[in-house]
Amino acid sequence: MSVNVGDKAPSFSLYSSDKKEVSLKDYEGKNVILLFFPMAFTSVCTEELCSMRDNIALYNGSNAEVLAVSVDSPFTLNKFKTEQQLNFPLLSDFNKEVSRAYGALYEEFVLGLRGVSKRSAFVIDKNGVVRYAEVLDNAGNLPDFEAVKETLSNLN
Repeated sequence: MSVNVGDKAPSFSLYSSDKKEVSLKDYEGKNVILLFFPMAFTSVCTEELCSMRDNIALYNGSNAEVLAVSVDSPFTLNKFKTEQQLNFPLLSDFNKEVSRAYGALYEEFVLGLRGVSKRSAFVIDKNGVVRYAEVLDNAGNLPDFEAVKETLSNLN
């Protein structure tokens, strides 16, 4: 399954690095930047999430909340979040259901690993409608954050 611009965003509830359940419906009335990333502690994922950390004021100023999802366990994500001082929720899609629902799952990744989140970016508006969708096949590439910012500015 894939998610396209104009679709209602698939709902979900996942456990965060704080071991608290976080649902998309918790963010009704706010714009959400939903990121999927392959694996904690890898170089491109660290670069991507640290960029979000460093620009969080810009996103918050656009009435947007950042949520980042990977198939790592909540325990791994907690260590990663602490070490990188990330200031937004990291959510564990350990069972791979949400990544699959968003069309953001590698069936086969590097080293024969199966079921890893594809690097992806979605902007979901205050009403739960997808306004931007980018799923990357090459995990070495970063999402187009300028397009994400432009989408947010058009929503406000």
